Amino acid sequence: MLVGEARRDRRSSSVTLALTVLTTTDSAAKAEELARSAVEERLAACAQISAPITSVYRWQGAIETSQEWQVLLKTTEECYEALEAHLTRLHDYETPEIIATPVVRGSAGYLRWIAEETDRA
Repeated sequence: MLVGEARRDRRSSSVTLALTVLTTTDSAAKAEELARSAVEERLAACAQISAPITSVYRWQGAIETSQEWQVLLKTTEECYEALEAHLTRLHDYETPEIIATPVVRGSAGYLRWIAEETDRA
């Protein structure tokens, strides 16, 4: 196990892998709804909203440019599937961007906090 990659729960032998999950949406209000609801349901420990950003992408055969709000959520591998389902259910986009990246290093205290705040037991 890499230092900071995951935390080993002292009460058990389980390992918790932290993830950052990125999504985008077309309004500040929608970004806040996605962020707040994920934290309220303990699917993410926290969420940061950055905006506005400019996205350039190909959609239905055309190159598009749009203003979006980016939401970065901190969660665990155990919560990912439920978080993805939650974001998909609330999202306005037909094909929402939902990308998870493993946290390969981080402070032990912060990673522990993510695990504690997403513990739905």
